[in-house]
Amino acid sequence: MIPNKIDSNLASDAVDKLIEMDPMLTQYKPQLMKRYNSYLELKNTLEHYGNGIDNFSMGYKEYGFNRTEDGIWYREWAPGAVKAYLTGEFNNWNLTSHEMTRNHNDIFEIFLPNNEDGTTAIKHNTRIKLCLILPTGERVFRVPAWIRRTVQNLKSVYWDPPEPYVFKHKSPTKPEKLRIYEAHIGIASPELKIATYKEFTQNVLPRIKYLNYNTLQIMAVMEHPYYASFGYQVSSFFAPSSRFGTPEDLMELIDTAHGMGIYVLLDVVHSHACKNTNDGLNHFDGTDHQYFHPYPKGYHPLWKTLLFNYSSLEVLRFLLSNLRYWIEVFHFDGFRFDGVTSMLYLHHGIGGTQFTGNYEEYFSDATDLEALSYLMVANDMLHSLYPNCTTIAEDVSGLPGLCIPLAEGGCGFDYRLGMGIPDMWINFIGSRREEDWSMNDICWTLTNRRNNEKTIAYCESHDQALVGDKTIAFWLMDKEMYDYMSDFSTLTPLIERGIALHKMIRLITSSLGGESYLNFIGNEFGHPEWLDFPRKGNNNSFQYARRQFNLPDDPLLRYRYLYEFDRAMNELEEEYGWLNSPQGDIHFTNQIDKVITFERGNLLWVFNFHSWKSFADYKVGTKHVGIHDIVLNTDNKRFGGFGRIDESCRHFSQPGRFANRDQFIKVYIPNRTALVFKYSN
Repeated sequence: MIPNKIDSNLASDAVDKLIEMDPMLTQYKPQLMKRYNSYLELKNTLEHYGNGIDNFSMGYKEYGFNRTEDGIWYREWAPGAVKAYLTGEFNNWNLTSHEMTRNHNDIFEIFLPNNEDGTTAIKHNTRIKLCLILPTGERVFRVPAWIRRTVQNLKSVYWDPPEPYVFKHKSPTKPEKLRIYEAHIGIASPELKIATYKEFTQNVLPRIKYLNYNTLQIMAVMEHPYYASFGYQVSSFFAPSSRFGTPEDLMELIDTAHGMGIYVLLDVVHSHACKNTNDGLNHFDGTDHQYFHPYPKGYHPLWKTLLFNYSSLEVLRFLLSNLRYWIEVFHFDGFRFDGVTSMLYLHHGIGGTQFTGNYEEYFSDATDLEALSYLMVANDMLHSLYPNCTTIAEDVSGLPGLCIPLAEGGCGFDYRLGMGIPDMWINFIGSRREEDWSMNDICWTLTNRRNNEKTIAYCESHDQALVGDKTIAFWLMDKEMYDYMSDFSTLTPLIERGIALHKMIRLITSSLGGESYLNFIGNEFGHPEWLDFPRKGNNNSFQYARRQFNLPDDPLLRYRYLYEFDRAMNELEEEYGWLNSPQGDIHFTNQIDKVITFERGNLLWVFNFHSWKSFADYKVGTKHVGIHDIVLNTDNKRFGGFGRIDESCRHFSQPGRFANRDQFIKVYIPNRTALVFKYSN
């Protein structure tokens, strides 16, 4: 079947819409057309040669192991192999009794009929391996590429429980704005161990609900041999990590979250793969170019991982099917795509590459059109088949149109991560004296994002907490957190400062930084120290690979103040919805006073970052005539403040031009304090 000719008007119309949103793109229309046509050509190819994208992307129902009423089919793509055999506990590891048949698409297949008593030829939870004969005559053993269950030490398992998990709850409706709790299952316990899906379900989901997060983003789900890789060196893309429990345990976690009204995202890794051979995709069929580009194009020199060949139809089938598998089998609601910058550019954003915002950086020969086309097709498929799905791009480059709908010339993601924001905070806290903090720089960084492209703001994620860095709380308070976080200990100047600024940093990031907000597990209460997974270099210690939830739970420790503030902040956002309101209107900054005021979400925000100076009767411009009441005060005693403000005091607007407003109120704003006001007539 010959693919239909691409309608050039379709690309031109879409690109024109994008240029209308950003006229600076006008001179790059040829590159944008090339980008869009590349996507359309790939989509067209899949529609015709793949018998429709819907069918093409359901490979997980055809490849790997699939049980029918009569038996089990097993199929594997291995073009470089001469012969293939299935072996395992089911045939006492006989290497030749179950030879597979090769079809015209280089796919080996075998059907194992049921036993006479109706049971399957391969028992649930028994070990299996693929044995391939290479052209050299060499025999190699592989973990099946589409395997759904692996355990450590190279064990692949046939997984077909007699009683499949039955989901009880429907997915929540796609939120208009995301308040994301980013979590890693293994570290989600104060104990020195790897935590489990079941423990997370029982112990952490109630916390997420209590803190008023509406979205859970789970890291390190896809199986990875090296625990310390944080889940970013994936070996088995269809197998949830067995370190944390069974696939059914993960299903129960997601189902329970849905029952609580929590939307669930998977941190999906399609930018690269682990270079392991015995339990990964590397040299799967004996060649270095089956799933990946050959060396050196297929090797990431910084990550030391392998890069997919997005021009291969079978690789695309594998990846697109992988997305549908996690949605249809596990009921994930969407994805955070890891390493998008590495995919977008042939230089992968490394080797001294700097993204300055110059548009020439985005539209050069360095663009990887094959990878970008895959991402666009993936977004097209996900949003067409699953309108409730959300996609997030981890991109540091700021590629124009990345989070614009495909019909409007964009790449189709819903959100991008605001990756410059945490860098700013670490720079301020770690490298500048507090008196040198620039209010204009804070406002610029928090609002410097592309029009019509949604951004997820965050102060810190897992990246900032890794060994070699530390959490914001530890940057602020350092080793004094070990001795002075008890209510019975001296409130030192460093602890006082840290608690105050930790709240203000979170609040101004949430209120100004984007259209959604993300918090990494534990940072809601100012988790101390850093993250360091068990590895040879630390004697395989779990000391820094855990989350000490005992800290906010202790009524005598000051961590609970930060924890309760996080809850109050999210609760207020749910009520007033500033995240899905237009960008904040900053109408006043004063570098000497260290004051910032702005309006967003029908609220008035006042921040005083001054380290020691409080202001009485401080003028704050407002658009509203009437009463201004405090709805959030970071200095409240229940948040670890000093209680210097009478929150029952009502602030009446007064006529008079100030800060580009026709009205103003006078407020008492203590040092290192933020106030949020609502309006009433």
